[in-house]
Formats: sequence, C-alpha cells, structure tokens
Amino acid sequence: MQMAISLGWHIILACFGVGMPALTVFAQWRGLRTGDEAYERLAHRWAKAMGVLFAVGAVSGTILSFEMGLLWPGLMATYGQVIGLPFALEGFAFFIEAVFLGIYLYAWNRLPPRLHLLTGLPVCVAGVASAFFVVSVNAWMNQPRGFDLTNGTVTGVRPWEAMFNPATPLQTVHMILAAFMVAGFGIAAVYAAAMLRGRRDRYHRIGLLLPFTAAAAITPVQIVIGDSLARFLAHHQPTKLAAMEGLNRTSSHVDLSLGGVYLDGRLRYALHIPDALSILVGFRPSTVVQGLDAVPAADRPPVTPVHLCFQVMVAIGLGLLLLGLWLGLTWWRRRDLPRSRWFLRLTVLSGPAAVVALETGWITTEVGRQPWVVWRHLRTADAVNPAPGLWAGLVVVLAVYVVLTVATVYVLNRLRTQRVTAPQEGWAEEFAP
Repeated sequence: MQMAISLGWHIILACFGVGMPALTVFAQWRGLRTGDEAYERLAHRWAKAMGVLFAVGAVSGTILSFEMGLLWPGLMATYGQVIGLPFALEGFAFFIEAVFLGIYLYAWNRLPPRLHLLTGLPVCVAGVASAFFVVSVNAWMNQPRGFDLTNGTVTGVRPWEAMFNPATPLQTVHMILAAFMVAGFGIAAVYAAAMLRGRRDRYHRIGLLLPFTAAAAITPVQIVIGDSLARFLAHHQPTKLAAMEGLNRTSSHVDLSLGGVYLDGRLRYALHIPDALSILVGFRPSTVVQGLDAVPAADRPPVTPVHLCFQVMVAIGLGLLLLGLWLGLTWWRRRDLPRSRWFLRLTVLSGPAAVVALETGWITTEVGRQPWVVWRHLRTADAVNPAPGLWAGLVVVLAVYVVLTVATVYVLNRLRTQRVTAPQEGWAEEFAP
C-alpha cells in the first residue's frame, strides 16, 4: 500500500517532468521565430510551473528510492545486481536534468535568447531518458532476462540484456507517450477553464491549442502501441491478458468484451464483439487465446481490479481520441476552436481523465503481474519486507504527501493568479508584491 501510494503520486509529477519541458521549449522557440509575444509569455509561465513540479517530484522520487530497499529486500538482495544499471543511468539523467533546468530557469535574461533556448534541450532529453531507464526496470520485472540461476543463486549477470529485455521497447514507448498526453491535456485543461470564464484572448487560445494539439496527435499513436502491447502479452504474459479481458477458459473464436464484472469465475454484463479478441491477437478468428484456466489458481492475478482498470483506461483513451478528432475536424473546416462550450468543458475534464487513464494503466500492469514481483521467478510475498511495524512508515508517507500536495497546489495557484508579463520584465518584477 505504501509503494502504491508513493508510485501513484510520483508518476503524475514524472509525466509533467517528461512532457512539459518539450512543450515549454517549443513555445519559446515558436515565440523567438515568429516574434509572437503570447508564445514567449506561455514559455515563461510554464517554465516556472515546471521548476515547481520538478522540485516536488525530486522529493517523491527520493522517497521511492528509499522504499525500494526498505520495502522490497527480497527483490533487491536477489536481483539488485541485475537491475542496478538502469537505476544508475537514471541517476545520471536526473542530475543532467536538474543542472540544465537550473540554468534554463535562472539564465532567462542573462543569456542570448537562442543560446538560452538550447539550454532547455538537455532538460527535454534527460526527462525522456529518465522515464526510459526506470520503465525498463519494470519491463524487466515483466520479462526477466540477463542472468542465470545456479542453485537458486543469481549468476552470469548481463545488465544490458536485462535492461533491453523483450518488453522494454513497447512498455517504455507506451509510458513516454502517456507522459506527453498527461502533460498536454493537463496544461490544456487549465486554459480551457480560463476560456470558460471568458478569457478568450490569444494568450489563452494558444495555451489551450499548443498542448492539446500535441496530446491529441499522440493519442492515436498511443492506441496503436497499446494494441501492440496487448498482442505482446498474448504471447509473453498470457495470464495478464486473460485477467484484463476476464477470460476464464482457453479457446478459439474468443469475443472481445466491453465492460462487465467478473463474478463466480465468469465475466457478466459485458458487451461482446464476436471473435474480435482472437482476431486482434492472431489476425484470424481461429486464433487460440489462453484463459485463466491454463494456470493454477494460486498463480492468477485478481481479475476484477485488472479488468475494470483496463476497461477504464481504454474507454478514456477512445474518449480523448474523439475529443481530438472534434478539434481536428473543426480546425480543418474553419481554422478555429469548436464554438460549443461543451468542447471547453470536455477539455477541462481531459486533464484529470488522462491522469486516471495513467493510474489505471499502471494498476493493470502491476496487479496483472501478481502474484509475481518478478514474472515466474520471485513472488511478491517473498520479496516484501516481513518486519513488523512498517505501518508507521505508511503513516509518515501519507503525512508527507498531504503536505506536498497542499504546498504544490498553493504554489501553482500563486503562479496562476500572478500577472502575466513578458519575459523581458524578468523574474524579480513578476514575483514582486
């Protein structure tokens, strides 16, 4: 529970750390190229919010690093030498991001504009690299490689093989795209809320259009990657796919189930598309899809949360795709935002919805692997710390995250309500009382 809360909280900040630098640097580049002051003001404002979120994310990330050793000694003691390389590389990426973010923030008016713009590029690259290295560890937990077991002891460690395991390409791309979607829809939601209150100037229109367009363009690509990942699971982690679909029996001509609740060993109240799951997995109706009955009951994940979270993630993804298509069709017809206020209302909801899709996706990934922390090698029960009294750490972590949440919301709200100035006016003037 402590790890779930910590990871679920930190991953939101991590997404903004991955996606927000690219949006900020692009806005600044666009402003320098066109001379449009609105882009420069947006970049200036987003850079400050980015600094706040990075600082808070550094705190929650540090907590997670301690929890890996404290809460999971069975995992780290046995396999720490296998997964140490990506964690070390992530540390280098973090420090590069921190150094260049500091330069980018505090050298805004102290360097020539184009040179200052270049200092933001390492922040973009390092943020994506950090996500890649961390998620490659999780991919390894789903497809462990790069070691030999000799009488129960790990030998012959091959760290590069472990990091670039079969699950790494799809899982890392899926997460990085999700990060850009969370950042894009999240930022757009703020400006959509302002436009609902009557702020229809160019600054707010671009503040909505730029991140929303980036996130909407990524959404169909993300759906394709998600489909490929599900097909990968059918061959490499079929029990997880069976839980995601609520499929109890192995068979061919398997229907694709939409919605439903898994009760008494079967999926009830779902909408079924005939043969669709077999076609998606093997491109023909006769494809055999493995069900939960292929493994002992002790090796099955809890189906209800996995199935429901997967359905929520897919539903939100399709909803965001339709919202992006709405804007795309309207822009193609008359180069403008949709006139309906419902578009702005749904854009406001798209920010929280993207976060919910992110969290439910991670629940699907983690709970769907149970009861294994390292797939078919180490059970979660054998990896977790058995020491009594760990509940105290959960209480402390909850208190820390409550304080961090309140402080973050307060500071971001202060940034939101401050006067929007041009970058040339500097930082001191904007923060002056």
